[in-house]
Amino acid sequence: MKRLLLALCFTLVTAVPAFAHFQMIYTPEIALPEGDALDMKLVFTHPFEAGHTMDMAPVEEFYVVSQRGEEAKPKKTDLKEYLAEISWTSLTNSGKAYEAKLPKKIVRSMGDYVFVLVPGPYYEEEEDIYIQQITKVVANVGGVPGNWGEPVGLPTEIVPLDKPYANWTGGVFRGVVLSDGKPVANADLEIEFMNHPPVPGKNAFQKEAFAEAPQDSFVTMGIKTDANGEFTVGIPHAGWWGVCALGSGPAKEFDGKELSQDAVLWFKAVDMK
Repeated sequence: MKRLLLALCFTLVTAVPAFAHFQMIYTPEIALPEGDALDMKLVFTHPFEAGHTMDMAPVEEFYVVSQRGEEAKPKKTDLKEYLAEISWTSLTNSGKAYEAKLPKKIVRSMGDYVFVLVPGPYYEEEEDIYIQQITKVVANVGGVPGNWGEPVGLPTEIVPLDKPYANWTGGVFRGVVLSDGKPVANADLEIEFMNHPPVPGKNAFQKEAFAEAPQDSFVTMGIKTDANGEFTVGIPHAGWWGVCALGSGPAKEFDGKELSQDAVLWFKAVDMK
């Protein structure tokens, strides 16, 4: 609540919109025809505007839970050894981020791959609070489903009710917000479109935008979960979409200050051709 009120006050006083923070796990494609090496970018930024990029705190956990077929046993693989620090360039600044060059052996077999990032808490000086965005992205190889719709067991997470890697533009995407494994009713969600996709081969956003927001409230859209912790969002444009549940985690304090422990999930949509 403090985070929302401070952002609102800052906007009213300065007349400058306070756009949402989003932890990204980006890779170009997540619906893969066959296993291959993956290049992932881990960036804490403002995706719609390709705005200010925050210096990420050291990564606490980075792993993947894979499953081939719904009857198979999920397998957890630690990925921290593949992380390397990089500098990420937005349209306004550069900030500390990470990349992970994953070899083909990590995403080799058919099935689902749930990538999980638990970053260290980030101190937001403007709001005098810490933010920790526990983030997931789901990839698939060969169209064989697996554990895409199962919780990983995080303190807070968004569990998809639709495959995050198989969405047509013009459809909807559904999910449920969990805290300690239980649905969170009336949770505040922020939705942002990755309006400036990363430039292939570079650690930077492209300058050209896909869309222009007619008013600042369209940059970061806000919705709430229902009584069962579920939500539905429309998909008006192809590309990457981020969903963030604000303060949905059980941890509320870090280093003597308020902590907003958020759950983030990314999904991708494609045009029907």
